[in-house]
Amino acid sequence: MDSTSAWPDGLQVFERGWLSSNNILLYDDDTTVLIDSGYVTHAPQTLALVKQALGARPLDLLLNTHLHSDHCGGNRLLQDAYPSLETRIPPGMASEVANWDEDLLPYKSTGQNCPRFGFDGLIAPGTELTLAGEIWQVHAAPGHDPHSVILYEPLHRILISADALWEHGFGIVFPELEGVSAFQEVATTLDLIEALNPLCVIPGHGRPFNDVSTALAFSRRKLNGYIQQPEKHALYGAKVLIKFKLLELNSVTKAEFNNWTELNGYLHALHHLQGSNQLFQDWVDMVLTELIKSKALQIQGELLLNI
Repeated sequence: MDSTSAWPDGLQVFERGWLSSNNILLYDDDTTVLIDSGYVTHAPQTLALVKQALGARPLDLLLNTHLHSDHCGGNRLLQDAYPSLETRIPPGMASEVANWDEDLLPYKSTGQNCPRFGFDGLIAPGTELTLAGEIWQVHAAPGHDPHSVILYEPLHRILISADALWEHGFGIVFPELEGVSAFQEVATTLDLIEALNPLCVIPGHGRPFNDVSTALAFSRRKLNGYIQQPEKHALYGAKVLIKFKLLELNSVTKAEFNNWTELNGYLHALHHLQGSNQLFQDWVDMVLTELIKSKALQIQGELLLNI
């Protein structure tokens, strides 16, 4: 079945690449809502997509499922473009955003960029939101991010899953990269999604899909593999962080890349967690070799090239 066949009127998904999260646009005669705004380097494209869909209408409400840079990096540009835009975020890092505490927000530690933005309210688990004429439940979805939420519309059984469930897996379990146990939270979130019994899932990355049971089974197998061999998750996390930067830059000199890794808190944490006897940059070079083997990276002279 086409995943869009049972959607209500006024729901549109902008499927993006892996550098930016998907954007979900909801609208009726009264209100327009965007869920997640993508990465900062794609923010002009996000704004163009919204303007193309809405025409002369303003964007009224912006919601973030969580505050990773690929989900909220376009917030600032949208706020500048629509001065009356109301922005709501999950409550977990509201104080850090209000004070823009760069030491506690995740952008410095991931080596990613996110322009400062403000917010007007919270999107709190256990509440309901009326978005474009439909009632959406807000559920906590810790694991990938401790403060993430997912949104469920029970009438049409549509789940906006953020990075808690993709068609083929789920997002890095970031607390685990810091040495904080969170695999069980991933399992609990997967159980919640199964209990909600959605007919269609709109993930944070990738196409919307209907075969939820297969996606859940795949994610549980993946999770069990990480629980049994956490070093595999650690290597996966390092590869994803580096690949994300390569997606952003497309090409970078080895010297500039090494400077970036030296400032990346998560990479240092992963190097420490793995108890490697290698020097940090030797360990990074090992991760680069893994990316080359998987055809995600190419080296030409002094340049690292995203492929």
